[in-house]
Amino acid sequence: MKFNRAAGILLHPSSLPGPDGIGDIGPEAYHWVNFLKETGCSLWQVLPLGPTGYGDSPYQCFSAFAGNPYLINPLFLMEDDLLHQEDLDERPNFNPKNVEFGKVIDWKIKLLEKAFHNFQKMQPEELVKEFKKFKKNEQVWLEDYALFMSLKQNFNGAPWENWPIKFRQREESVIENFKSEQSEKIESHKFRQFIFYRQWLALKKYANEQGISIIGDIPIFVAYDSADAWANPELFYFDKTGKPTVVAGVPPDYFSETGQLWGNPLYRWDVHQKTKYRWWLSRIKSTLTLFDIVRLDHFRGFVAYWEVPAGNQTAEVGQWVPGPGAKFFSAIKEELGELPIIAEDLGEITPDVFELRDQFDLPGMKICQFAFGGDPEEPFLPHNYPVNCVAYTGTHDNDTVLGWYKTAPQAERDFCRRYLSRSGENISWDLIRLIWSSVANFAIAPLQDFLSLDGSARMNFPGHASGNWSWRFEANQIDTKLADRIHEINYLYSRMLSEKEEQED
Repeated sequence: MKFNRAAGILLHPSSLPGPDGIGDIGPEAYHWVNFLKETGCSLWQVLPLGPTGYGDSPYQCFSAFAGNPYLINPLFLMEDDLLHQEDLDERPNFNPKNVEFGKVIDWKIKLLEKAFHNFQKMQPEELVKEFKKFKKNEQVWLEDYALFMSLKQNFNGAPWENWPIKFRQREESVIENFKSEQSEKIESHKFRQFIFYRQWLALKKYANEQGISIIGDIPIFVAYDSADAWANPELFYFDKTGKPTVVAGVPPDYFSETGQLWGNPLYRWDVHQKTKYRWWLSRIKSTLTLFDIVRLDHFRGFVAYWEVPAGNQTAEVGQWVPGPGAKFFSAIKEELGELPIIAEDLGEITPDVFELRDQFDLPGMKICQFAFGGDPEEPFLPHNYPVNCVAYTGTHDNDTVLGWYKTAPQAERDFCRRYLSRSGENISWDLIRLIWSSVANFAIAPLQDFLSLDGSARMNFPGHASGNWSWRFEANQIDTKLADRIHEINYLYSRMLSEKEEQED
């Protein structure tokens, strides 16, 4: 699918300012949308919005369908009369610059439990009606998710591979008995999802009304410790006890000398094909209710993926295994029509990956930070871009532009300065201008680059198990002056949403 020329900013909601220790989908998210409109940007890109587990990574979630309850905003719960001012009086002192996940999780769960208790007690007519409708509409995934999360609570947060075997294998009588005994706990998890979806979809509606489309993210693989893997073991390479026999990763590359051992379970694509990709169709449909456009992470895995024997400590030893290829995308297109998908075609790429991407007219990704290590034929240099692509200064997996520039080899920095015909003193904005002026239909940069921040503001360092996903900006870091500066480059490089398009939206 080809997109019209536009520009946007990459920022996960957890990075927004706010008093509750983590950015959320409350008033500050609406202020952010207003800021985006001021800049003339019409795209807001986020990371996956799922409920995060160990390591706090949005790419390792407890569900491919559920939302992250820690992104729920307490003030909006007060508007629904589900929380009251005294409930917020015990708010801890949070670091405004970083998410302290442990403190945040304790605080948010405490508030969500109070909100659910008040909901149960008051039974507000309109909310009860909405909740029933939500449960009916989302039952395909919601039942399994709420049950899975309740079982995790019951087993003190242990991953499902460590549960008693009768729960791992979902013995019917055992599961039904648990449902009966823990019905309120299960209902509370459904309620959290109802509130998340309610708040997020209201925010999305507001963004769309301002002419802003939201780009979401679908990780190709699901986490092993997820409702998806536990409830659908036949879709994955598991042994009889539910343990994975092979896991996902990528071989050694730009980011890591030993590769990246993701550890996600791998799909039995033959089984998916026999079901006409029913689970995947449900997943994509669900995701497209949350977003206008989706970035399909690790697109090359649909052509071939790196299979690592379970138990290996690194991803160095493995093999490439064919993915589902065109059959998968044909089935998705037949069901959903034109696909508003961006193909994340980075890493070790072979010609058949580009062939699959182009067969379905999907825009690929160009990362400007990768452009200066070679010669003028380097495909990441903007003069080599195709029109149907998305150009980035960097993504959540890269250093900030300033952090990259400070640590890049001297030859790379020298080539960058020669290419730009600039001194490098304002390197973040130099690269922003470079991709904005390119022919790429979409140009996107992380907020950190617009703020000219160094590597301390990096969102993720692939291969590092901790210290990621925690960066936040403070409210005073974005203002009218910055909005005007971004507006100017959007105007100069013809990336503004036209008045006609605004009226059509």
